[in-house]
Amino acid sequence: MQEREFWELLEEVFGRSYGRSLSHDLALSSLDSRTAVEALDDGVEPRVVWNVLCDQMDVPDSRRWGRDHNAPPMPATTW
Repeated sequence: MQEREFWELLEEVFGRSYGRSLSHDLALSSLDSRTAVEALDDGVEPRVVWNVLCDQMDVPDSRRWGRDHNAPPMPATTW
């Protein structure tokens, strides 16, 4: 997953305003309490950030990847 896809999914799943707010304000406990924006800026793989955000927000797998997206492979490293 590329960062561009992260932002597209964020808008599709959460809506533009709410998604942007979550990405800047929600501390993600599994990522050392960094926000999504901070984690991405620190080089965390976008798919990892996306999964952590969705897990924390209880987004089911059926909604997690949007209408036209397939789940990309997980990166080789873990968070």
